[in-house]
Amino acid sequence: MASILRVNTLTDASSNNSVALETVSQGSAKAWVNFNGTGTVAIQDSFNVSGLTDNGTGDYTVVIGNDMANASYSYLATASNWETASTADSYIGVSGYHGGQATASQRIVTYRERYDVSTPTVKDPLTTNLAIHGDSA
Repeated sequence: MASILRVNTLTDASSNNSVALETVSQGSAKAWVNFNGTGTVAIQDSFNVSGLTDNGTGDYTVVIGNDMANASYSYLATASNWETASTADSYIGVSGYHGGQATASQRIVTYRERYDVSTPTVKDPLTTNLAIHGDSA
């Protein structure tokens, strides 16, 4: 049998530090994922992510398990090509796909970004991270 705990404020045992429950629920990531972007692309760890599609070199779609309420959520993505301190080509950038955001998924593109290259090149990174903040549906 499921139960419900209804509270307005969370506090520590000594009641010295408290936070409104809304801050916790609104400030928490609604979905996040860590995946490898090379070879056989696979999720390494995640929360509220039900799938991952490799659309081609440096192009991925992350499927959100429980949809977002609207497509105006905030997301942050990072990618890294670092294996060792001497790994070449380690500067990786991430951007949203030009098609915009969707309530059920977020598409991102990873690319090589180096100070000596004027045009970024799409690239499969070793590790990619995506966190989504906003209202769940």
